[in-house]
Amino acid sequence: MDPIFETSLGNIPIHARGKVRDVYAAGEFLVIVASDRLSAFDYVLPTPIPDKGRVLTQLTLFWLGLLRDIVPNHFVSANVDDYPSQFHPYREQLEGRSMLVHRAKMIDVECVARGYVSGSGWKDYRMDGRICGIALPAGLRESDRLPEPIFTPATKAQSGHDENISFETASKQIGDSLAHQVRDLTLKIYGRASDYAATRGILIADTKFEFGFAGDQLVLADEVLTPDSSRFWPRASYQPGGPQPSFDKQYVRDYLESIHWNKQPPAPALPADVIQRTSEKYREAYRVLTGEPL
Repeated sequence: MDPIFETSLGNIPIHARGKVRDVYAAGEFLVIVASDRLSAFDYVLPTPIPDKGRVLTQLTLFWLGLLRDIVPNHFVSANVDDYPSQFHPYREQLEGRSMLVHRAKMIDVECVARGYVSGSGWKDYRMDGRICGIALPAGLRESDRLPEPIFTPATKAQSGHDENISFETASKQIGDSLAHQVRDLTLKIYGRASDYAATRGILIADTKFEFGFAGDQLVLADEVLTPDSSRFWPRASYQPGGPQPSFDKQYVRDYLESIHWNKQPPAPALPADVIQRTSEKYREAYRVLTGEPL
């Protein structure tokens, strides 16, 4: 199946287009389509990654099923036959990479759980021994496991990096009661997912969730525990003290660093070997976590 860089569904109105997803209005619902676009260093690269969108969607569906007893979600169906009839002619673009979902009023905070010191958390820790205002033990190395998982909210950025904020700042932004609710849910979901992933030989270093209100009900929405929203590390090769190999787009970031791209537009195209290896990484993440081929 050819990769899809950008969907085109005739006269169906586009509701939103993000770095990776195309969202279409479907009456009282939305149809979310995961393209094969890949972003790195805050820019969408011109080269699609085959099967990436299918992995993001199918892995999200897998996790939603595993977590549905903890928190409701916005998912309705992934069967194109269940979508409004105007979507049926575009089955080839939709199958395997799309979801029909309830509309939700999204909470304007990214809900991040961290079990290990990595990424922006490692950068923050090196500055003052804290992540999002949470004081941590002295002497932690990069990729060390934390004494217990922590909730580290971030502001949502339409472009550029999300910015880590303290729990107190999040509480002021969305209200104290809701902040406590999403913190507790985030850590509970992370705990369930981490326990499961461990049985598959995967460490979930960190992950981010998005919540919203479908009517009056708080729901888990958007992508869930994918290689784009999480750091998945193979447990067999885990060795704290530096970066870890991972099932995500780190392979692409490493390539872009190797060619000394200045991280300004236009973003460079990827060579065939990098495209193939990245696609394999995404498919491998799905296979290892679910036990099934894509």
